[in-house]
Amino acid sequence: MNEILVIIDKLALFTFIVFTMLGAGLGLTIKQIWEPLRSPRLVILSLLANFVLVPSFIYLLVQIVPLSEALKDGLLVMAVASGPPALPKLAQIVKGNIAFSVGLMMLLMLGTIFYMPIVLPLVVQGVQINSWDIGKPLLLMMISPLVIGLFIKAKFSAIAPIMQPILFKLSNAGLLLGLVVRLIMHTNDIIDLLKTGVIFVCAVFIIFSFSVGYLLGGPGIDTQRVLGVGTAQRNFAAALLVGTSNFEDPSVVSIIMVTSLLMMVIVLIAGPRFIEIDKPQDAESQQVEVTG
Repeated sequence: MNEILVIIDKLALFTFIVFTMLGAGLGLTIKQIWEPLRSPRLVILSLLANFVLVPSFIYLLVQIVPLSEALKDGLLVMAVASGPPALPKLAQIVKGNIAFSVGLMMLLMLGTIFYMPIVLPLVVQGVQINSWDIGKPLLLMMISPLVIGLFIKAKFSAIAPIMQPILFKLSNAGLLLGLVVRLIMHTNDIIDLLKTGVIFVCAVFIIFSFSVGYLLGGPGIDTQRVLGVGTAQRNFAAALLVGTSNFEDPSVVSIIMVTSLLMMVIVLIAGPRFIEIDKPQDAESQQVEVTG
């Protein structure tokens, strides 16, 4: 039964990522993706949040909080893995800047490919990582469908509006199926982690990461939301790859899976409510733009 769930989970993840990226490509142009990244301030602050502030905070946190070595290692792996494959979907959920989410995701993924093999061995003993091992699945599952979508949008623009709603539904189906399957598969892990209290460390991880990203993602609310969720949701694919290939203790993979699942669930539940809180600020920003 568990083997079947693993296969379903992999298919759901593949469906979710590939169709999300293909749909994002169909709705954007290279210029739109590149435009938000032309702001040096936004790029520098995005890199600072994801590759300096979050990893530093989590490193200090796991030194202070009494945890097993396996749980510490899993949290540190998550902390240095940035560029979540789900970022364009998360941006849709929180009504953020989709173009910025795609550009940011690629920027952070590229950074992780080079950053993770250098930094992780410094904070976790016995880890060996090859940049290509991390980069290959990310390129195949994310960059390739994005490029295909951009090509279709550029050459066959009439097809894009027809395909997008279909891809959107398939992407949502993959996301929901994956969440349900992972909840079923990792119920015991979640219960065990609740008993240890580490789930509260995961909550602090998420709240701090989101807060840092949101505060540094201005001046636009749409980019604040994207950097907030993009910093809080780490690169599950890269973290899981490292966790499964470098650690014998199953607790390392368990904490990676549970933290990633918790991050996604929190965004899905809190995202729409957060937008409601932000609405007065949205209206104020639009009024300033009109007045200006």
